[in-house]
Amino acid sequence: QVQLIESGGGLVQAGGSLRLSCAASGRTSYTDAMGWFRQAPGKEREFVAAKRWSGGSEYSDSVKGRFTISRDKTNPTVYLQMNSLKPEDTAVYYCNAVVRGRGWMNTWGQGTQVTVSS
Repeated sequence: QVQLIESGGGLVQAGGSLRLSCAASGRTSYTDAMGWFRQAPGKEREFVAAKRWSGGSEYSDSVKGRFTISRDKTNPTVYLQMNSLKPEDTAVYYCNAVVRGRGWMNTWGQGTQVTVSS
């Protein structure tokens, strides 16, 4: 099992930046990637970005060019650097991991709130 803890959310003005962190523990050697999802009030949870251990990254069109996902190889931690934030980025951000042979985990942590004021 893999446990994930998100941190780094907060309140920021439009155009500002935040960096989210996701610390993984447990059977992290069974993962192939980690990523971020978000859920705004009244909306479905949506994919934001993912980092594959093979080196590739993926982003949703809505954040491409503004957000960057990175990995700390010395610790099982993934970061999401969010620049040029917009009010529509306001959401609870969740971290998840791709378990080898199974895909994204079906359990979610508490997430971290990001609020962007206009």
